[in-house]
Amino acid sequence: MQFRKKQYIKPVINITSLVDVIFILLLFFMVTASFVEQPNIKLELPSTRHSEVSKIENTVLTIARDGQLFLQSKPVDKETLKKELRRVILDTGDEVLVLKADKFVPYGVVVDIIDAVKGAGFRKVIAPTIMEEKVDK
Repeated sequence: MQFRKKQYIKPVINITSLVDVIFILLLFFMVTASFVEQPNIKLELPSTRHSEVSKIENTVLTIARDGQLFLQSKPVDKETLKKELRRVILDTGDEVLVLKADKFVPYGVVVDIIDAVKGAGFRKVIAPTIMEEKVDK
């Protein structure tokens, strides 16, 4: 009598569809994450032709077109600005501030804010801009 040996079939889990779903989710989160920076503040930065592009990870102070101030996306009054800035320096130890001002904010207001920022103890103020489209003639 001849007995056949039982063939054992290894179970195989097909993960191709799982990889596809994870890839789609990854793409979705990568695309939507770039739009989350400051959703509540409408701001039109001035444009420049000659500037460096860099990722900014510092403390951000925003001056909206109507003169409202936002420190790290939270509204702040001009009267309490210096106190809040000092608190940020104590909490983070960061002495670099990014000042985003709408291009229609009067120059005098921007200078007053920079003076308050320097008075609070920040050593460096960065004013970001957007790159102007280069047109070759």
